Amino acid sequence: MQDLPELLIEPGRAEKNYWRDLWRYRELFYFLAWRDILVRYKQTTIGIAWAMIRPLLATIIFTVIGGKVAGLKAPDDMPRALIVMAAMLPWQFFSTAMTEASNSLIGNANLISKVYFPRLVVPAGAVITSFVDFLITLGLMAAMMAWYQFLPDWHLLLLPLFMLLALGAALGIGLWLCALNVEYRDFRYIVPFVVQFGIYVSPVIFTSAEIKEKLGATFSKFYALNPMVGVIDGFQWAILRGKTALDTGELLTSIAVIIVLLITGVWYFRKMERTFADVI
Repeated sequence: MQDLPELLIEPGRAEKNYWRDLWRYRELFYFLAWRDILVRYKQTTIGIAWAMIRPLLATIIFTVIGGKVAGLKAPDDMPRALIVMAAMLPWQFFSTAMTEASNSLIGNANLISKVYFPRLVVPAGAVITSFVDFLITLGLMAAMMAWYQFLPDWHLLLLPLFMLLALGAALGIGLWLCALNVEYRDFRYIVPFVVQFGIYVSPVIFTSAEIKEKLGATFSKFYALNPMVGVIDGFQWAILRGKTALDTGELLTSIAVIIVLLITGVWYFRKMERTFADVI
């Protein structure tokens, strides 16, 4: 007769083995991520093309605003569309991942109220799902660079590092909003505002150098507290052969803010996690 698996029930066991359970439930992580990928563009007319249309339209509009309306010139007469598109890459990923993570627990309410598993799997899977849109937008960026006959160089090798920073920023803020959204449903109205407002206080329409030139050095110290400043500047620097400025101080500030967001986001999420099943 085959031995049955041993089941241990003791107070605090789930707490002590939380991170080990997180690894044990990795298949659920893969399942939730794959399900979200399949559902995202289900029953849409043009399907996955939406991942290209949104950043492309935004790039056209912001290029006109920065180049034609504001009359700003890109460094070394580089096409301004490439600068804007290089900024849209991380911003599109960040905004999508943060939004999906903030709504992930509410969207999986039935699962969370019935089955035990580390709840951190849910927002983490939502963030990873946004990589699909990022890869599609990255392909669009490559097509634009080929159109303008602008080839990258060794700077591109550092792009994965800035991608990790974008991932950390999205996950850190997403964990805060995710937990708060369960406790206070009003936060679902705050997230779209954060996304809409955030693009105007990030170097997407205008580069960091242009913003500092217009607003002065004093403002730039507070401006660097936006974690996406260093990320977007890094993307532009890596993709565009270092032709755009990358301020080391701003980058280090962004890294510090992202680390703080990740640590506090995990702490607050874990603090509130035990109440999710009852409140949701």
